[in-house]
Amino acid sequence: MSDLIDIFTSHKSERSFTEQPVDDAVLDRIISTAYRAPTSVNSQQVSVVVTRDASRRAQIAEIAGGQPWIAKAPVFITFVLDMHKSDLAISAIDQQQIAHQSIESIVSGSTDIGIALGSVMAAARAEGLGIVPIGGIRRDPQAMISLLELPPLTFPIAGVVIGHVDQPAHQKPRLPMATFRHEETYRTEHMSQHIAAYNDEMVQHWKNIGRSDGESWSESVSGYYKNIYFPNVLPALLKQGFGNDK
Repeated sequence: MSDLIDIFTSHKSERSFTEQPVDDAVLDRIISTAYRAPTSVNSQQVSVVVTRDASRRAQIAEIAGGQPWIAKAPVFITFVLDMHKSDLAISAIDQQQIAHQSIESIVSGSTDIGIALGSVMAAARAEGLGIVPIGGIRRDPQAMISLLELPPLTFPIAGVVIGHVDQPAHQKPRLPMATFRHEETYRTEHMSQHIAAYNDEMVQHWKNIGRSDGESWSESVSGYYKNIYFPNVLPALLKQGFGNDK
């Protein structure tokens, strides 16, 4: 059990990979963990698309905003919110699916994808491989939909790079545990002080690993959250048949 906990607590997002292929049997075992992962009401609203073709991985790297590790590593897996399957199943008994018209369906499906993605990341690391999860595919979701030929009522939520590590990454510090774990009710006291201390810790971390351009956490997260940084998500969701008004 301690080995499993160590896998989770030693997580690093790797961005330096060799071109060595991932063994088919190993990849099958990794994917089986997502296949058997729990889903809300046994909806099984998660599908994966495995991309090993180099030209397709290069296209995904560009769609994601120019992330070269996607093109370099031998495997990219896209996790798809899939209500196409359930729509077919419900139609088969002359009923009509309407859940996809709600925000709840997107929250529920994304939660299930998070569980499956976490399973795959842990399994890949247990197999001695490196991983980095990729949300950047939502930068241009319509391009991903076209590339993967996704049917209506599906949406590419996130992906993961899997491969053999070349130059290992450094594990980043985290905000203090007090900002994460709350007993009984959410505790807001001292949050600002904890964040200020963490900002200093992050700047020092970057210096320690030779990064003179490293930002504080406030600066880093501001670069994303002061904008709607993936504005094409909602139009693509609507085009795929999902709703946002229920």
